[in-house]
Amino acid sequence: MLEDRQTAPSAVPWPASYPQGYAVVDVETTGLARDDRIVSAAVYRLDARGEVEDHWYTLVNPERDPGPVWIHGLTSDVLEGAPLFADIAEEFAARLEDRVLVAHNAVFDWSMIAREYARAGREAPVRQRLCTIALSKELRLPLANHKLESLAAHFGVVQQRAHHALDDARVLAEAFRPSLLAAARDGVRLPLLECLPLTEWTDRAAPRTGRPGAGRAAGGYPSGSWRPSRKRPACPYPNPGRYEPGKQLKQGMRIAFSGDTSVERDLLEDRAVEAGLHVATSLSRLTSLLVTNDPDSGTSKVVKARQFGTPVVDEAAFGQLLGNVEPA
Repeated sequence: MLEDRQTAPSAVPWPASYPQGYAVVDVETTGLARDDRIVSAAVYRLDARGEVEDHWYTLVNPERDPGPVWIHGLTSDVLEGAPLFADIAEEFAARLEDRVLVAHNAVFDWSMIAREYARAGREAPVRQRLCTIALSKELRLPLANHKLESLAAHFGVVQQRAHHALDDARVLAEAFRPSLLAAARDGVRLPLLECLPLTEWTDRAAPRTGRPGAGRAAGGYPSGSWRPSRKRPACPYPNPGRYEPGKQLKQGMRIAFSGDTSVERDLLEDRAVEAGLHVATSLSRLTSLLVTNDPDSGTSKVVKARQFGTPVVDEAAFGQLLGNVEPA
């Protein structure tokens, strides 16, 4: 890929605050829920300026049905002889250690990785992550949407096998490097977020052991209800009012969600509650913020948000806001 003189490494006065190395990661999974498992993982290690140092890829036996085979292409037969996550945890950790984890919708990849390490009785050696969706927004890239293929096309990166962890990680690494150079050139502060490893884990589901496929009904969907409903404790902070665009969220704000999310809704709600926010099941004049990836939809919450003038942000922007919530 050609670079212009403005983004050539030698021409960039490199910001001293930028990280010293990155681990560009992609994981393919059995689904999006908190009890889903990783079926493959890839890491491209990059130096401080985004140059590739090496790469690594592995299949992972999820000890259950592989989920959306039509997306990732990994069948039960292929995964049956693959290593368990506990078997590759040390090697994976060595690839991540002392680096910023970079991923497209990084909160999802990080959450899946953190839960796998917790199941294995370990902690992932990651302290910061960087989402390339958030970075593309900081750079104001003229993208039609925030899919990986759109980011790749913008930088002229050719995808060879979409939803294959190794190729997706390669594509992201190749798109991240010019993004990083552009950020350095323009003095953009990288949207780094803290990663808090899980220290313990209990699967809500009944144990699934044996070859992939055990514990699920035909068609790849769970048999029965394995995710019990939860009643969250009341938010201890008063509602400070509406979110003001460009400012921080504040503890006690009422947050509503509408429509599909790339990260499981329970996980997003858990993160909001942990940050001291009030998760509302409906939208009213008291709602501080609506989170939706489809602000033009006709759902009741979106319609009410328009009527009440409730601020609206998408899932990626909400993830960034969660990283710096103002105390009550």
